[in-house]
Amino acid sequence: MKKLIPLILVFLLAQNCITAYGANNPVKKQTRTDICKDNYRTLFKGEALQTSGDDPEMMAILQKYIFGEVFTVGDLDIKTRELLTVTSLSVQQTLPQLKSHINAALNAGVTPIEIREAIYQLAPFIGFPKTLNAIGVMNEVFKERGIKTPLKPAATVKENERYEKGFAIQNPLYGDEIEQALSELPDDMGKDVSDFLTEVCFGDFYTRDGLDIKTRELLFVAALVTTGNNTTLKSHIKGNLKAGNSKETITAAIIQCLPYVGFPNTIAALKTMKEVLSEK
Repeated sequence: MKKLIPLILVFLLAQNCITAYGANNPVKKQTRTDICKDNYRTLFKGEALQTSGDDPEMMAILQKYIFGEVFTVGDLDIKTRELLTVTSLSVQQTLPQLKSHINAALNAGVTPIEIREAIYQLAPFIGFPKTLNAIGVMNEVFKERGIKTPLKPAATVKENERYEKGFAIQNPLYGDEIEQALSELPDDMGKDVSDFLTEVCFGDFYTRDGLDIKTRELLFVAALVTTGNNTTLKSHIKGNLKAGNSKETITAAIIQCLPYVGFPNTIAALKTMKEVLSEK
């Protein structure tokens, strides 16, 4: 009997170890604070939730919400999350925050060319002046980090190929919906605008090296959630699905914008997502 007691104790201890260390029962489940601190170190090479500064309470709410909660929604990797964030901040022209997140994107492993392409391609969506503002911030970060500019060229089309190459990308994703929408305007000027879209958005930008079509389409979701243009967003959700992005990835990309654009724009975008899915 005495020999059985140690065996029983060993068995019980082993069971406790399984309970404590088993794959489905980790010793300590990470809290949002733990996750926040881990992500913050990766992105900003510093410690989150500091008590210094003028508004530590606001910063604590912000950091735990963004890096400890929103960053856990969906299966997006940290590089994609930062490219989505850089896109949203560029669209908003919140340039101090954009500078921080360009640095964070680089820290997360996003390449300078990927950042450049994410910002360049915004020109057809937000106009060239705002895009140039974002490019100015980007180049400032690059210079501070010793990244030589200009970066290597990424254009892949010749001047006389812009329409042909752009159409080859645009048509499978969007067909002729813009040409039809702008038909019957005076002097056929709607056709001019439709051709510009094909040549500039798809011919000049989508054809560039540095980002694939799936990534470009996903980043445009962030741009459109930020502007609140849900009519165009609806079209681009459909384009994303055709480009190969899953409904889960697109939904997570919309939610990634939440801390930067607020609940009204994000919820409206999620409702648009539901509309698209209900039509399929």
